[in-house]
Amino acid sequence: MSRCKVVPELLCSNLDVSLDFYLKLAGFEVLYDRPENRFAYLGLDGAELMLDETPEISDDEGDWWTARATKPYGRGINLQIEVSDVQAIHDRLAEAKWPLFRPLEDQWYRAGDIEVGNREFLVQDPDGYLLRFFSDLGERTTP
Repeated sequence: MSRCKVVPELLCSNLDVSLDFYLKLAGFEVLYDRPENRFAYLGLDGAELMLDETPEISDDEGDWWTARATKPYGRGINLQIEVSDVQAIHDRLAEAKWPLFRPLEDQWYRAGDIEVGNREFLVQDPDGYLLRFFSDLGERTTP
């Protein structure tokens, strides 16, 4: 079972399409699934997320939707996912000609008296969830 304290569950319009993206391009693996429920629990380098296929529903139907579903799902959030080899994921996406939301680049972010570095890029999954994959570049003193 999961040991993560927060595991996002991403509602998706087509589980097969989402699994293609997450398994083949992003490099996740299925930790367990419930095919009869169109559900999969995925992991990559200690990061975990759930995918749950659900039809779009009307406002008066009960489900996990807090409002009417319109794409892109997950507007207003991005999921930061630390991976051991961000370049490999980037290269698989480039080979598949999957568009990036933001290109691969090194970024330094102030955290108190130091800066922490990420080699990162942003990409949207098939349902529009914004994913920021990164590998750690270490720390440096603030200039």
